[in-house]
Amino acid sequence: MLCVGLDPDVARMPAGYGTTPSEIERFCLEIIKATAEHACAFKPQIAYFAANRAEQALENLIGHMHELAPNATVILDAKRGDIGATAKQYAIEAFERYRADSVTLSPYMGSDSVEPYHAYPDRGLFLLCRTSNPGGNDLQFLNTEKDEPLYQAVARMATTTWNPHGQAGLVVGATYPEEIGLVRKVAGDAPLLVPGIGAQGGDLPNTVQNGLCSKGWGLLINSSRAILYAGSGADFATAAQKEAKRTQDAIQSAKGDMIENSSRRR
Repeated sequence: MLCVGLDPDVARMPAGYGTTPSEIERFCLEIIKATAEHACAFKPQIAYFAANRAEQALENLIGHMHELAPNATVILDAKRGDIGATAKQYAIEAFERYRADSVTLSPYMGSDSVEPYHAYPDRGLFLLCRTSNPGGNDLQFLNTEKDEPLYQAVARMATTTWNPHGQAGLVVGATYPEEIGLVRKVAGDAPLLVPGIGAQGGDLPNTVQNGLCSKGWGLLINSSRAILYAGSGADFATAAQKEAKRTQDAIQSAKGDMIENSSRRR
């Protein structure tokens, strides 16, 4: 259930790597090769590529992800949130230009900001729900007319009335594991993309305990900086591989502990 985030910060490139688009691509490709056996998903953050004029590198890298990890899903982290013809263009960008399997979306312009993506019923949509940043509290806890916090209303609508093809999941931060459990109750077995593990200090055991779906999966637990920058020297890819395996093992251990504790209670 490990998702490896690709946020290539040119200020943190390892020794021997420059900051050009081709060097960003070379660095990320080594990370993909090193972590592919441990990842169920890759999540490239589009801003890190676009800011450095490396969109072509991102296109190339997604091709490499599909080739090197054919069973992993590629989530384009774009957080798009527009309507009508513009949203249609963003859908084309994500699914035709970049050939991503899924994309992250901001739901705060309502259902018509999601509807254009339904033209791609075989692709995934991850809507921002309960995010890991402290400022998320500014809006996400506002009460709605149904006397529920806004993030729970988003979870309910995103996975029901906004989800005619069953393709929607939610973004829920690992920094708030108890609220992951509340989202899971509202969203049923919808997949949850969970950032905040690693550098942000999210609670991995509680994330697993609160977030597993009824089938014992349903989580894509993202780690970006902790894996990307596990090493800064020539051995950075080896360090990334070790950190990815450590995180994968920790996820499986947390799941095993949960199952064992559940059996004891019976």
